[in-house]
Amino acid sequence: MEHPENAPEYEGLKVNKGIEQPDPMNPNIAARLKNIRRQTLTTDDYVEGILKGNINILSQAITLVESAKPEHQAVAQEVINRCLPSSGRSVRIGITGVPGAGKSTFIESFGKYLTGQGHKIAVLAIDPSSERSKGSILGDKTRMEELACDPHAYIRPSPSAGSLGGVARKTREAMILCETAGFDIILIETVGVGQSETAVHSMVDFFLLVQIAGAGDELQGIKRGIMEMADSIIINKADGNNIQRAELAKAQLQTALHFFPPHESGVMPKVMTCSAYERTGIDAIWENILHYCSETQQNGYFDVRRAEQSTYWMYETIDEQLRNHFYQSQKENLKIAEKQVMSNQVSSFAVAFELLDNYFNTNK
Repeated sequence: MEHPENAPEYEGLKVNKGIEQPDPMNPNIAARLKNIRRQTLTTDDYVEGILKGNINILSQAITLVESAKPEHQAVAQEVINRCLPSSGRSVRIGITGVPGAGKSTFIESFGKYLTGQGHKIAVLAIDPSSERSKGSILGDKTRMEELACDPHAYIRPSPSAGSLGGVARKTREAMILCETAGFDIILIETVGVGQSETAVHSMVDFFLLVQIAGAGDELQGIKRGIMEMADSIIINKADGNNIQRAELAKAQLQTALHFFPPHESGVMPKVMTCSAYERTGIDAIWENILHYCSETQQNGYFDVRRAEQSTYWMYETIDEQLRNHFYQSQKENLKIAEKQVMSNQVSSFAVAFELLDNYFNTNK
């Protein structure tokens, strides 16, 4: 490149030309990739691939389900309907906790233990989306290096995309596809959640809360919300100099659980300690989960719970479809309404009621 400093008025000053930068990509490869068209899969291709356990097709199907395009949603709905008869045979485990509690490390240790026992596991890791850029890092898989290389494990990071409750908008549908692909244990790792974000509880058989020692006194354990929904609580990082504090936290939480009403399942939640880093206490946690599933299947709560979850998600789907249809059909009216509200010409409540009234009158 030519520099302005080499002009005659800057006599005595000379700047050499810079080195021409090569193309970031081989032009021959770029031309070849441009001519390659991605194969469009049919519904039969998706269903057949998922039933055979093809991980690539399973990943494409989950991407299709997560897409907001109407044409993708139509195909995704058909794929899910055809996969439903083959789903429901897995143990669904939700794993939640505050940020920094070691959920990803625990899932890797727990997952390696399960694959060592002959199980096939799928991990649906939910990553928080930025409120500004709307993007997500989707880096949970990088913290599970050993599990990611395990042929009997499948890890799928998904963005929360503004959904509350610590899970993504289409986590339940992704879980159905993973069950159809032959995974007998589904682990759902939520984003770091607080006391009121408990949506994951409405889609799993066992709800596991990961805590750490020193995160609060016994009063924290009495708080309603996520604590009373947990089927078990584990105190992670019980290693080194932290063992005594972990045992104290375990005793405090176990005492706090006695203040809650009896659990609907009929099984008293258990507080346990473990070290995901040193992989101690993992086998006891799995035995506790198996005991819980066995007890709830015998007393009938297991099937009742799944039926309640299906009903809950039916209403959630209706609510989502109604909202999407409303916003799609009222695009132009919403733009006009926004300008009126921003210029303080009319109350936002009045505009909202008018739009809703018009919508229901035209859809009678």
